[in-house]
Amino acid sequence: MKRVLATASALVLAVTTVSCGQDVVGMQEITSLPRELGEAEAALIESDNAFGLKLFGQVYDEEGTGANIFISPLSVAMALGMAYNGANTTTRDAMEETLELQGLSLQEVNESYRSLIDLLSGLDPNVEFLIGNSIWYDERYTFRQDFLDVNREYFDAEVVGLDFTSPSAAPTINGWVSDKTKGRIEEIVDDPISPELVMFLINAIYFKGDWTKQFDKERTRPAPFNLADGSQKQVDMMYYAKPDTVYTYSDGSVTVLDLPYGGKAYSMTIVMPAEGADVGPVVEALNAGNWSQWTGGLSMSQAIVSMPKFTLEYELELNEALEALGMGIAFDPNAADFTRIYSDTWRLYISRVKHKTFVDVNEEGTEAAAATSVEVGVTSMPPMIAVDRPFLFAIREKLSGTILFIGIVKDPAAEGAL
Repeated sequence: MKRVLATASALVLAVTTVSCGQDVVGMQEITSLPRELGEAEAALIESDNAFGLKLFGQVYDEEGTGANIFISPLSVAMALGMAYNGANTTTRDAMEETLELQGLSLQEVNESYRSLIDLLSGLDPNVEFLIGNSIWYDERYTFRQDFLDVNREYFDAEVVGLDFTSPSAAPTINGWVSDKTKGRIEEIVDDPISPELVMFLINAIYFKGDWTKQFDKERTRPAPFNLADGSQKQVDMMYYAKPDTVYTYSDGSVTVLDLPYGGKAYSMTIVMPAEGADVGPVVEALNAGNWSQWTGGLSMSQAIVSMPKFTLEYELELNEALEALGMGIAFDPNAADFTRIYSDTWRLYISRVKHKTFVDVNEEGTEAAAATSVEVGVTSMPPMIAVDRPFLFAIREKLSGTILFIGIVKDPAAEGAL
């Protein structure tokens, strides 16, 4: 597992409740969805959230208590959702359980993702939210057309065949990811593409929203931030200019703050442990029930808010986390069943799930991006023979067996070579 961290600090806030008040609204407030959620849509959102919370907990366990972590559960779920359309038999069962999709038919999953993409993308005109999906396949192979078509229809996926041996293949895919994330995620596919890979299922998400109530830039100044080991670190702390309306919740063990963006359809929800306590138990308690309690218990208060500016870049491979959550068979070259993608003597399996994220939080608002790549490899291929060490070679006439030339190469780059 690989992690890349940039300048970052965990969230902190100071909240002083004094009395109830009115929201400060600088733009048209969004108070309801443009339509009611269907039963399957609501179930899918619940499934994605449950999967995301347990995935975050698993990543936290693997990364260690001292690490900053930032993932996009929706990005991971959508990328794996496309792969789910190609899974069969026990592999499909394992993915269904890991992704918390029990009780939903494949058709319901697909239709709900289609409507969810449309709903989220245009919900708040004051917030820029983009979702892109794509499938890139090695054009030397013939994949099942129904698999490609269903992801094109329901995930709005761009489906492109490339020559994976071409030097332009990886840059082409990475260029798509960079474009969809406004340059925040520049690379998700290794260059050159590994010879055993035949397909990439990629999701990209971009978010940019201004706070409904922005922080006062003139008040930003260095201030102490309490670290987990009891020490303090000076960080750039942002402040409201005066007490203002916020939504908070506290039960003695956690303090929750909800800061909205734009027309308030989107928000950042911050959960802190009690003063002096470690955040670890909060993560361990993170499940759908507690999350619902924390967010459902938010109430309006007047508060003075401060929090640090931070920028974070994060990268990791999710294989171990997904295997721990029950999806191990999908990564097993000898057991994975993705015959709904490709059916031949060669079998497909997920070789890697790669995830990258970016977030920048400042006085004006938040910019965030994520990309998830599900790399599909092929098994039982003819062995690869690499002439990558000193070798003897001959030029001969095959019918008579006459050797015309013979030599040895120890350094192909040396002057004169032979």
